[in-house]
Amino acid sequence: MRDRLILLPGWGLGLAPLQPLVAALQGLDPHLHVQLEPLPELASATPQDWLAELDTRLPQDCWLGGWSLGGMLAAELAARRGERCRGLLTLASNARFVAREDWPAAMPATTFADFRAGCAADAPATLKRFSLLCAQGAAEPRVLGRRLLADAPGQDAAHLLAGLDVLAALDTRAALQAFGGAQLYLFADADALVPVEVAGEVQRLLGDAESGIVDSASHAFVLERPHEVATAILAFLREVADV
Repeated sequence: MRDRLILLPGWGLGLAPLQPLVAALQGLDPHLHVQLEPLPELASATPQDWLAELDTRLPQDCWLGGWSLGGMLAAELAARRGERCRGLLTLASNARFVAREDWPAAMPATTFADFRAGCAADAPATLKRFSLLCAQGAAEPRVLGRRLLADAPGQDAAHLLAGLDVLAALDTRAALQAFGGAQLYLFADADALVPVEVAGEVQRLLGDAESGIVDSASHAFVLERPHEVATAILAFLREVADV
C-alpha cells in the first residue's frame, strides 16, 4: 500500500477533473497505483458520517489526497487513521472553506449562503456557475469551464446541498496539526475559490509542511495543468521515500 494513492474529488463535478492527473501520474511513474474514489452520496450533512463511510470503503496504509473538498476530507481521514495513513496531499484545499474571524482567507459567509440558496433553487445553473468559478484564472477559462461542466455527473439537489453543508462545516486545522505523517499542500495563484494566501496561512499553522504554488493557474489546476501537478506530487513522494 506504500505505492498506492487514493484521490478524492471536489464538490459537484465528479471524478472527471482528476482523470488527466491520474493519467499523468501513472505515465511518469508506472509503479504508483492511483485510485480515484467518489465522494459519499449521503443525505447527511454531518462530516463525521461522510468520514465514517470513507473510512469503511477506502484501503488502509496508503497515501490519501484530494482536490478541494476531497482534500479536506482526506485531511480529516488522515488524522483519524494516524499511522495507518502513509501520507497526505491536498490540491487547492483550504483549511476552512467558509471564512470566520480567525480564518479570513476563505469565502465570505454571506457569499457562501447565497451560493447555497442558489443551489437549492436551481442546481444545474449553480453547477454551471461553479464550473466557471473553478476555471476563473485559467489561460482559457471558458474552455476549461465547459470541460468541467460537460463531464459533471447528474446529482440531485439533496446530495449537492449535503455536500455544501459538509464543506461549510469542515475545519481541518486541528486535523492538519494532529497528523504526523508526510504532507504536501498545493495551491494555485489565480484561484477564485481558495485564496493563494492560504498557502502562507497553512505554513504558519504547520511550520514545516511542504507546500507549493502553481503559477498562473485556476482552482481547477488538476485539469488545467495535470502534468505540472503530477511532477510536483512525484517529486514530493520521491523525496519522502529517500528520507
